[in-house]
Amino acid sequence: MTKLRLSALLDDKPVKITVELPAAVHRDLVAYAEILARTSGEATPPDPAKLVAPMLQRFMATDKGFAKEKCTTQR
Repeated sequence: MTKLRLSALLDDKPVKITVELPAAVHRDLVAYAEILARTSGEATPPDPAKLVAPMLQRFMATDKGFAKEKCTTQR
């Protein structure tokens, strides 16, 4: 079974932003959503746009340089 970095998406009050993504990134988001649905047993894949925030959260949470600087600037 494939082990993805994301799990079920939590329902949270969003802040709307608009971004442009390269077509290749969008295709990968669509593929990721399809794999996520298949591995979690969901009938339909989530909207690929809903994957962006959890992916960014995960990226920032595991970036040691960011965590170090964040702690320094919040003192």
